[in-house]
Amino acid sequence: MAERSTAAVDVADTSGDQPLTAKADQSTADGVAKNRERDTEDVEAQGSGGTESPGKASPPELHSGHKLARRYRLEECVTRLDGFSSWRAVDEKLRRAVGVHILPADHARARSVLAAARSSALLGDPRFVQVLDAVEENDLVYVVHEWLPDATELTTLLASGPLEPYDCYQMVSQVASAMAAAHREGLAHLRLNPNAVLRTSSGQWRIRGLAVNAALRGASSDTPQRADTEAIGALLYAALTQRWPYESDAYGLAGLPKDVGLIAPDQVRAGVHRGLSELSMRALANDGATASRHESACTTPEELVKAIGEMPRIRPPEPAFTAPPEYQRTTYQQGTYGRPAPHPGVTQPVVSPPPPLQSRTGRALKWAVSALLIAALGLGSWQLADALMDRGGSSDDNQSQTTDDGDKNSTAPKPTKTLSIEDAQEFVAQGDAQHPNDVKLTYDNSMTTGWRTSSYKNGPKIVIKPGVGIVYDLGSSQEVSAATLSLRYGGNYTAASLYAADSLTPSSLDAMTKIGSVTTDDTTATIKVGKPVKSRYVLVWLTALPYSGGDPANYSDAGYKQAITNVKFTG
Repeated sequence: MAERSTAAVDVADTSGDQPLTAKADQSTADGVAKNRERDTEDVEAQGSGGTESPGKASPPELHSGHKLARRYRLEECVTRLDGFSSWRAVDEKLRRAVGVHILPADHARARSVLAAARSSALLGDPRFVQVLDAVEENDLVYVVHEWLPDATELTTLLASGPLEPYDCYQMVSQVASAMAAAHREGLAHLRLNPNAVLRTSSGQWRIRGLAVNAALRGASSDTPQRADTEAIGALLYAALTQRWPYESDAYGLAGLPKDVGLIAPDQVRAGVHRGLSELSMRALANDGATASRHESACTTPEELVKAIGEMPRIRPPEPAFTAPPEYQRTTYQQGTYGRPAPHPGVTQPVVSPPPPLQSRTGRALKWAVSALLIAALGLGSWQLADALMDRGGSSDDNQSQTTDDGDKNSTAPKPTKTLSIEDAQEFVAQGDAQHPNDVKLTYDNSMTTGWRTSSYKNGPKIVIKPGVGIVYDLGSSQEVSAATLSLRYGGNYTAASLYAADSLTPSSLDAMTKIGSVTTDDTTATIKVGKPVKSRYVLVWLTALPYSGGDPANYSDAGYKQAITNVKFTG
């Protein structure tokens, strides 16, 4: 039987409607009651928009074992609501569990659901639960998405209490940066709540239902960025306090007391991190309620990401140290092995051993060793003095000659300086760009951020394009003597070259002059220029990448890849 997981089911919330089948309080096939549709969501309180009429379309008559496209076998109905149903299914072609949303092709929202699913699939960001297929077939529209058996909903995590400050920081950082990336591509969530945020076993936070959940429920907003930002603030508020920041109860969380209004998390519960408390208020109170804190409100995920970056980094908690049990002497160590055990309560005297080497033989041995040491010390001193006397004359004769020659031939090394970087831009010689929005992270003096390449199947040499890299603007024409790269991945080898360019957007690689190259299997690389060259624009060009496994913290799959965390030019 396939493993069930509430964290892997990408379904819309009930919003007060009772599902027709698969109710939350029923026992499931494996004998475990799974509360799929948790507490009612207050749509107005969350600011996610309203719900349109679903039309007269009736849910399709489907059952367990039914196959879609002769590939997706339906296993269990999770939700049947508003004319659509959500299922746990099995992709028989790839032998993996998937989730499926199904609705009639004549449903009022069928067109918008298809469009939302296809737009979400094009984003391809691993921080979101991925849409795998979106099809209209046999009077049905169905959307297939990932199933994450190792992930847990934020709702489930909060059932046992608030999260630790480090977990709250990681959650809001990853969710805010993911939503900022989605909004840059014109995608909004509008149903961002504790049921839509999941934490995997590796500690990565993922978001399900991007654009699709809102389309299924007909949710819309005139200010989508503000709605998603306020939703992120509500998630952080709930993670810090285990309370929902509105008067109504939702998602298994108690709401705030009536007629109190929105109060800061550190006023709701003692011991809340002050910086995270203020951050949640800046995201939630977009109508000026944060004026007393002297901080401006965050109205977009991008502003929220910037505010998080300005906070002091919260470190993970130190692992708890468990003291070992107190050492207990055994009867064998006390020298009573084979002897009858003493009666309880009777103190046994401890016999101390005799002082070492106090016998006649021991004393003779000590005198012999002492004599040998004195003789060895005298012989060594005599040999050392003889050697120093032999070398003294020749050293005096050569000292003046060495000093004179050194004064004539020595030249003071030319001092070097670090060149400032004014701007940078990714250079694409062929094919698609890598991550052009992250190039500025390579010269922000932080080793935890950077620009990364895609993960390639073949390597170490890049075979589908001549290379990947970044052009840097030094502000004015400078004499460049070296470039130092801080890299994220070691192993195999990384091949990097330096080119002098004529602009921030050169026409081609052939139009530039190669001034240095290096190959390394370490996480640092220094490209030295044989003859210093004057140039305002310099290209750092990678042509071979090491192989590295999956990197969830950097949202990177396994393959031949590299990431530049810091670049420094010297002249």
